[in-house]
Amino acid sequence: MTPTTVIAIGREALELTLLISAPLFIAALVTGLIVSIFQAATQINESTLSFVPKLVAIFITLILAGPWMITMMTDYMRRLYESIPGVIG
Repeated sequence: MTPTTVIAIGREALELTLLISAPLFIAALVTGLIVSIFQAATQINESTLSFVPKLVAIFITLILAGPWMITMMTDYMRRLYESIPGVIG
């Protein structure tokens, strides 16, 4: 196994991690922005008011994007396992 192969596998793993986590982060970011605007408009400064909607948004996003996320992860793992003979030999 060459250093180039290790770097390529690590880079691909990081790209997959960012790609899979992006929908959850975007949902939390958009929800937090909406709640912050609501809090600024109503002058309600309650910390749990921003936590619960973010949690719900992430849960809904996980339900909607979950099958895609699992498919991406299993495809990566399958490709990684299939490449073991080529990497070793």
